[in-house]
Amino acid sequence: MWAVFVFEYYTSFELAFLGVRPRTLDGLIGIFTMPLIHGDFGHIASNTIPLIVLGSTLYLFYDKIAPKVFLQCYFLTGILIWIVGRDYYHIGASGLIYGIASFLIFFGFFRKDFKSIIISIVIIIFYGGMVYGLLPIDSKVSFEGHLMGAVAGLIAAFTLRNKK
Repeated sequence: MWAVFVFEYYTSFELAFLGVRPRTLDGLIGIFTMPLIHGDFGHIASNTIPLIVLGSTLYLFYDKIAPKVFLQCYFLTGILIWIVGRDYYHIGASGLIYGIASFLIFFGFFRKDFKSIIISIVIIIFYGGMVYGLLPIDSKVSFEGHLMGAVAGLIAAFTLRNKK
């Protein structure tokens, strides 16, 4: 995502048209590209650290299922936004971040094993404030991306609950 951002910055070529545009054929490409495209430095900076922390947690503690979780959150978030999102270009990795966080939280509740519950509690403590991003507070922010990411993470946690 940083490579795409640097490309946009140095070429002044905006790629927002490659975001998810709900219910349009040209908007389908965004299912693949949305998490790679960011509007400005503040946008990409605010997504980088949570993606590294949550992604590292996912791969460190659930290495066998982490690729499935990552891909499910990546693509299902985009598909759900394409189905229910507002009619504009949705960009950024925050849906993926919400998906991974949601997975880490709900997986503990579904698994009910000590390690997973502790991880759930730690994620809630450090990232519980993300719940406000699920609300349509700022019209410039894709709360649909956040909400659909959380739904994708919940689905991943449920479908993979019996995997180790």
